[in-house]
Amino acid sequence: MASTPAKDKKDSRIDQQMIRDLAGLLNETGLTEIEWNEGSLKVRVAKTAPAVSAPVYAAAPAAAATGAALPAGAAVDDAASHPGAVKSPMVGTVYVSPDPNSAPFVSVGSVVNAGQTLLIVEAMKTMNPITAPKGGRVTRILIENQQPVEFGQVLLVIE
Repeated sequence: MASTPAKDKKDSRIDQQMIRDLAGLLNETGLTEIEWNEGSLKVRVAKTAPAVSAPVYAAAPAAAATGAALPAGAAVDDAASHPGAVKSPMVGTVYVSPDPNSAPFVSVGSVVNAGQTLLIVEAMKTMNPITAPKGGRVTRILIENQQPVEFGQVLLVIE
């Protein structure tokens, strides 16, 4: 009597093309991890994320010096050329603190160092820290906690 039926051997084989497709999806979307389940088969593809450094993008001016979110349709000209604009590197949900019971990572007026965590953007259940591209003072926070954000959306400004 055979110890393993041929069907079981086929079911336990990993579809290499599917792995390649998942890896390609990571590269296309900028995600660092993706997981796929089918029956008892579970595949997780992950890559080491480079340090998140935010290039300069257009930003909307803050509604108030307290870091309040801007109303819809606010002008974007003020921060559009600001060299300290920190933008979201992905689509997701932004969190201003490590957990709901903790203080925010930063607030308006906070002095930050290059590489310091400013916010977290959750994308596909993966928490991605957004770090300061340079040292300075946070002068504007343009988002609210748990707000959906788009790729390239300015999150805050460091001067």
